[in-house]
Amino acid sequence: MEVGLDWGTVLVAALAYLSALFAIAHWADRREAAGRSIIASPTVFALSLAVYCTTWTFYGSVGRAATLGIGFLPVYLGPTLLMLLAPLVLRKILRIAKAQRITSIADFLASRYGHSPLLGGLVALTATVGVTPYIALQLKAVAVSFDALTGGGLETAPAPILDQGFLIAAVMALFAIVFGARQIDAAEHHPGMVAAIALESLVKLIAFLAVGIFVVWGLHGGLDSLFTAAASRPDLARLFGGDIALEGAASGVWVTTTILSAAAMLCLPRQFQVMVIESVDERQLDRAVWLFPLYLLLINLFVLPVALSGLLTFGGRVDPDLFVVALPLHGGAEWLALLAFLGGLSAAAGMIVVETVALSTMLCNDLVVPILLRFRPAALARSTDPAPLLLMVRRVAIVAILLFGYGYYRLAGSAYALVSIGLISFAAVAQFAPALIGGLYWRGATRRGAIAGVAAGTLVWAYTLLLPSFARSGWLPASFIADGPWSIAALRPYALFGLEGWDPLAHALFWSALANIGAYVGLSLFDRPDAAERAQAAAFVDVFEPTSAASPQTSPADWRSAASVGDLARVVARFLGPQRAEQAFAGADPDEPAGPERLRLAERLLAGAIGGASARVALASSVSAGAVEAAELLRMLDETSDVIAHSRQLELKTAELERATDALRAANERLTELDRLKDDFLSTVTHELRTPLTSIRALSEILHDDPELEADQRQEFLAVIIKESERLTRLINQVLDMAKIEAGALDWRIEAIDPAALLTQAVAATEALFLERGIALSVDIPGDLPPVRGDEDRVIQVVVNLLSNAAKFTPSGGRTRLEARPEGGMLRVTVTDSGPGVAPKDRKLVFERFRQAGDTLIGKPAGTGLGLAIASRIVGHLGGRIGVEDAPAGLDADSGKGAAFWFTLPLAGTPADAASEALPRSSAD
Repeated sequence: MEVGLDWGTVLVAALAYLSALFAIAHWADRREAAGRSIIASPTVFALSLAVYCTTWTFYGSVGRAATLGIGFLPVYLGPTLLMLLAPLVLRKILRIAKAQRITSIADFLASRYGHSPLLGGLVALTATVGVTPYIALQLKAVAVSFDALTGGGLETAPAPILDQGFLIAAVMALFAIVFGARQIDAAEHHPGMVAAIALESLVKLIAFLAVGIFVVWGLHGGLDSLFTAAASRPDLARLFGGDIALEGAASGVWVTTTILSAAAMLCLPRQFQVMVIESVDERQLDRAVWLFPLYLLLINLFVLPVALSGLLTFGGRVDPDLFVVALPLHGGAEWLALLAFLGGLSAAAGMIVVETVALSTMLCNDLVVPILLRFRPAALARSTDPAPLLLMVRRVAIVAILLFGYGYYRLAGSAYALVSIGLISFAAVAQFAPALIGGLYWRGATRRGAIAGVAAGTLVWAYTLLLPSFARSGWLPASFIADGPWSIAALRPYALFGLEGWDPLAHALFWSALANIGAYVGLSLFDRPDAAERAQAAAFVDVFEPTSAASPQTSPADWRSAASVGDLARVVARFLGPQRAEQAFAGADPDEPAGPERLRLAERLLAGAIGGASARVALASSVSAGAVEAAELLRMLDETSDVIAHSRQLELKTAELERATDALRAANERLTELDRLKDDFLSTVTHELRTPLTSIRALSEILHDDPELEADQRQEFLAVIIKESERLTRLINQVLDMAKIEAGALDWRIEAIDPAALLTQAVAATEALFLERGIALSVDIPGDLPPVRGDEDRVIQVVVNLLSNAAKFTPSGGRTRLEARPEGGMLRVTVTDSGPGVAPKDRKLVFERFRQAGDTLIGKPAGTGLGLAIASRIVGHLGGRIGVEDAPAGLDADSGKGAAFWFTLPLAGTPADAASEALPRSSAD
């Protein structure tokens, strides 16, 4: 590879770029102070999530693709899958974090499990140790890319302190201190830091896309020629197939990496910081759920082409992790190589700054402050303003974390590729996932179970991944990996208890997950949560449930002398300043008993500054001397939390009972209405049955008693008997049809049918009725109507019913028209009459079962009113609709406004609005 740029030029460009980030961060802080926050933008929030894409993405993905082809993708599939679960998981975490004033993932877990200082400290230590390799990854990536760009790094520099890794660590420490550790309230936002992260996300995306475009079209003339050249070499052709990523052990790596990356997206301190702590509105997730996966797609678009180009160009002479810088240099585009270096620097800077801010907050709030409150409470209580001390702790922690990362880079970083270093850290933070996810949904999870799970999983991770990294670097004997400690084969870190043949990452995930989840679930099942755990479990699991704003009206008598308002104001002022304390307790008498409500307020305020667990200890150590023992105050806090939790549960049960009562009341009203309708129906049916039966019986008796009756009279009586018998049969058939339809017992024969033919049959069946009543019937049925999906007999029944209905209500001399037209994938059939019409208020009622609207029409209509109800059920079952509207003008202006009854049926081959198995619709418009 050709010698690149002068190291001084590269160094000046890097410092200029970092200075620009400083300027952007300062500008964002000033806008925030002026009330024009930039981090409220959903786009800025989504871009800040791209801090996930570190130098691992910018350099390491190409290196991984050069070995595994598309096997680099699982690192990005995990976060994408997690974003699909955002409405279920992430939104709940955001709601909890704002309600509890959470400051970090350590504080989140400690608060969930009864404000446990031990759990918070354990998570803080585990995260710091676990993420140290990841910070080393960034320093290594910047250092080796600097070497690649300058052809030798800073070996010729005038001072040894200008080591690339050390310089970047120093500058990032300064940035993190200036924009991430200026205020004591860690629950507040860092607008300057978030704005800078959003900008660096754009820079690294633009830089990588520019390199990809240059490589594909500048060096190879397009994707076709690049892939053709790669396909001619069998060792490269396999990289853009799926076999290499899914064969043998590689398939296990695929699954393992997807799981770890999803867990890391949720549990990495920096991701929790930007996704949860820095979020100002949970509605920002709505954009992030699609914009962040889109970002991941774009930044990985040219990974495989760049990897193939690097292998074609350099073979094995250049580390694949450096192809992003080496290829532009090789092509003579030194400016693009410098841009690529700045993109990698952006990726490293964003990760380092956010990670160190998050870790320093965890170490301060969940480790140092609890230790001070436990072993030096008097000294801390005498301090008039401990805020400078706590800020100093965070700043020292930032420097120490970066020094540890630099040390790991120097000691062990050279033995691994970039991706391998990152996966070690992913496996470490994945140990928080069981306790975090379980705490969101499982009330029975306990503090001891969470502590045991995190501790067990972390120990297994350290043994199977962290210690072997030192052995591979020469800081432990090589026999530690090959033979196990003390030559015990069962304890080999890459083949623990004889589990051989697995990829080291999959092997470590299996054993650490088994230990973690086993301890977490096992201890929780056999443990009993205390009052604080029960209260926090309810607050976390039921965070979306409505709760009353009111506090319990009664409190233990111990509260009267436990703490005063002045006590709480003093401790809040000590950590957050007099102004915040005055705002919190404005108008209250300092000597007034604080009571549980104000004590909980003080606890939430302090939690934002020093974490939930430390806030409780600070309150316990700061009440009036002799008022109550610290342990007793903590007990009262737990009791108050428990009371609030039980109050929430009672409110939920009360709300559920009220909903059940309303449902029962509505059901009872419906049953009452149905009972009334049943009575009306039976009364109507009884009347309608009695009328033809009375006529049939009377005329039959006459025929029986008077055999000498004249022939003409006998024929007239027989004709009436036949007519009334037909009427009786129709009535019985209607009742039976309705009963079968309601019971789902009607036999349907759904098939493609000819609508023109069946409409013609219906007209023929009712034509005599219109002639008898002197009504003109016109028919408009095109001969080329497309077939419809339906039951021929039932459709004819509907049409006959509508035509009979029109004949019934159209006065003598009036007109009725039947027409059919295709309309939007359906066939619309309309029967229009010149009768009195149907009032708008009755247009749904006429299709209801057991109902008649005769009093709203002309007189009392004959029949039960079941005809239209049956038609409605048939049409609904066939996937159509039915309704009634005013007849169009022009049918018969002298005979009334008229009514137009219509129904639709789906054309054959067109998806119906409702499947044939669906319940029928009661009516139409």
